[in-house]
Amino acid sequence: MKTMDLNCDMGESFGAYKLGMDEKVMQYIASANIACGFHAGDPLVMDRTVKMAVEKSVGIGAHPGYPDLLGFGRRSMALTPEEIRQYLVYQMGALKAFCNVHSATLQHVKPHGALYLDAVEDEAIARAVAESIMSLDPDLYFIALAGKKGKTMRQVGEELGLKVVFEAFPDRAYTPEGTLVSRKKPGAVISNPDLVAKRALDMASGFVKAVDGTIIELEVQTLCVHGDNLAAVDLVKTIKKTLEENNIRVKPMGEKIQ
Repeated sequence: MKTMDLNCDMGESFGAYKLGMDEKVMQYIASANIACGFHAGDPLVMDRTVKMAVEKSVGIGAHPGYPDLLGFGRRSMALTPEEIRQYLVYQMGALKAFCNVHSATLQHVKPHGALYLDAVEDEAIARAVAESIMSLDPDLYFIALAGKKGKTMRQVGEELGLKVVFEAFPDRAYTPEGTLVSRKKPGAVISNPDLVAKRALDMASGFVKAVDGTIIELEVQTLCVHGDNLAAVDLVKTIKKTLEENNIRVKPMGEKIQ
């Protein structure tokens, strides 16, 4: 039976502000990308989210981003590669400490927001991200954008010896070039559970349809749903059900990529 990882961005609440429905979402996903305090999250939220993931047998990943709490990490920043490397080591190290407290293993690293998209386009940024992961733990999985647009992240990660996992986004619209439609444009975020589940099944089959109808070929090993999508619970529940009805088991990437 074919397997597929299903991940979600989580732990994005901060102080008195609650974002996402982590408790409900965690029941249906295989891996969690946990915010590390720079774009969202705080120590109490990180601890609580790691504990929850352990209780639900969900794979734990660090979700580090630019130091942009006000902008939720979705604004690019003019940082040097050295700054990016050390900012990521700081964030990943913090989450790994909480994993140690709960006798858990950090499974993967997925850059957040603008940092992720910048790494897709800029080799120096992709290399800084990959080098930071390699320096902390070379056994961590490096999440990269699936398809031709993720070529730079893939090449840099594999060159350094990291295990690269290819990710697609069923709840986001794609451009004909194979990247994500800007959130500033209408229709960039998709919230219809049936449509998102259909797109997830397409991605598991190796393709996605862009906004203009272009078919983009993808090699996908993990599917992402954004935790701040108001329909996140229905999305992950419907995706999991649809995949399993089509003989695709939902499992953490660490259990299926050896």
